[in-house]
Amino acid sequence: MSIREFMRHHYRHFNAATVVDAAEGYREHLAADGRMLVTLAGAMSTAELGISLAQMIREDKVHAISCTGANLEEDIFNLVAHDHYERIPNWRELTAADEQRLLDRHLNRVTDTCIPEEEAFRRMEGLLVDEWHRLAATGEREFPHRILYRLIREGRLEPFHQIDPRDSWMVAAAEKDLPMFVPGWEDSTCGNVFAAHCIAGDVPDPTIVKGGIEYMIELAEWYTTFTRERSLGFFQIGGGIAGDFPICVVPMLHQDLGREQIPLWGYFCQIGDSTTSYGSYSGAVPNEKITWGKLAEDTPKFMIESDATIVAPLIFQYVLES
Repeated sequence: MSIREFMRHHYRHFNAATVVDAAEGYREHLAADGRMLVTLAGAMSTAELGISLAQMIREDKVHAISCTGANLEEDIFNLVAHDHYERIPNWRELTAADEQRLLDRHLNRVTDTCIPEEEAFRRMEGLLVDEWHRLAATGEREFPHRILYRLIREGRLEPFHQIDPRDSWMVAAAEKDLPMFVPGWEDSTCGNVFAAHCIAGDVPDPTIVKGGIEYMIELAEWYTTFTRERSLGFFQIGGGIAGDFPICVVPMLHQDLGREQIPLWGYFCQIGDSTTSYGSYSGAVPNEKITWGKLAEDTPKFMIESDATIVAPLIFQYVLES
């Protein structure tokens, strides 16, 4: 029995049925010549979502990504330092002393997974510093994701590969030159490292790395052009800035730029475990977005209250099997 057959047979009611409805809606949106933007919050890259997301990108089931700076870099960390990661099965039982011992070993914990500082952060730091120096020397400016695309395309990460690159969604995105938007990149390890180098004077100009406002300008022009010929859906994993940033582009285009002909998002699904609450972005039900000019009354809308590390790969596999 395929995953799709299994889900359709067993997931018949309640939250499980919504998972099937959302997966089927995703499939129908693509079948109608629609496209999909996926947003990544939380620690989905460290949860190795790349195993399924990379395949979705390569098979043209994902057409743009908005993600946090953490997800951008953590897929690369996993690519180059996977063998040095440590899993902590009893993570719920750790004491403060246990956590201190992990810190002393330079292991940074994300739930049950520890990212090794030396093999991940510092290995990437050297490569990134070279790129920042190159940008400063040539007077160029670049988006964070495009700096990583360059490292991938030039093969500069290949000597450090510790997983099959087919399981890296960033490698797949670089191969496709996937449109990407990374709001709040400053709130990431690499963003912090960049700030430190600017403070120390090693990188003389902090503006060589483009930021959030320029990402919004880029998104606005891309969305305006892209949706002239096809509908764009919105598949949101988690909440926060990765989702809130891109979905706001539509009301901005309508209300602030007067581009009233721009279509609304053609599909919406959010997977999250936030408590349903009006006024809370991550917990707001999809209908609340109607009042903000983000979704239409008839937009297919799905709210899945569950763990995205469980649900997202199921939906992706469902779509891939369709």
